[in-house]
Amino acid sequence: MSWTEKEIENLNISLKDKTPLEIAQWAVSNAKKPVVTTNFRPYEAAILSVCAKALQDIPVIWCDSGYNTPNTYKHAEAVIDDLALNIKLYVPKQTSSHRDVVMGIPDIEDPKHKEFTEQVKLEPFRRAMADFTPDVWFTNLRQGQTELRNSLDILSMGKDGVLKVSPFYYYTDAELDIYMNEHNLLNEFKYFDPTKVLGNRECGLHTN
Repeated sequence: MSWTEKEIENLNISLKDKTPLEIAQWAVSNAKKPVVTTNFRPYEAAILSVCAKALQDIPVIWCDSGYNTPNTYKHAEAVIDDLALNIKLYVPKQTSSHRDVVMGIPDIEDPKHKEFTEQVKLEPFRRAMADFTPDVWFTNLRQGQTELRNSLDILSMGKDGVLKVSPFYYYTDAELDIYMNEHNLLNEFKYFDPTKVLGNRECGLHTN
């Protein structure tokens, strides 16, 4: 899939009034190798639901850092079962128990935090993308989350040539709460991302 900047701009205008499912269906119909990534953070069931409805066997790439809360793991299993997801699990090459001994979880000001983020999030993600070589990547990016994400839109082209599709880009938390309730989707808020610490901090996946 190859789109010019102007084409993406026009498509974003036309897609803004579409439902998340209609956006996902449009993207799937124009994709050869779509994927959706997840970490089962709050509201993830929304994006997973529309992607599974648009393409039942879409690869769902779960990059598990190994530091999720028990609630998140239980939630993940429930959502996987509820939506019959085609999960593709990717984990760091070193266990969290081993890393706890040699590094721990460095503070964001610690020079080792960059290496930590590379190990638990970026390397597994790159490995997954190299394995699947997608042309469309579904994400749950939303306006208002970070400064970078405010500069994006429903569709945005990455430097790697992969089209990012964010069907819920213009949804607020309140609107997502309504959506989740209307579609009987599971949610869980006891979530921990050791690479971000602060909720409005980018982790590095969306800077390319």
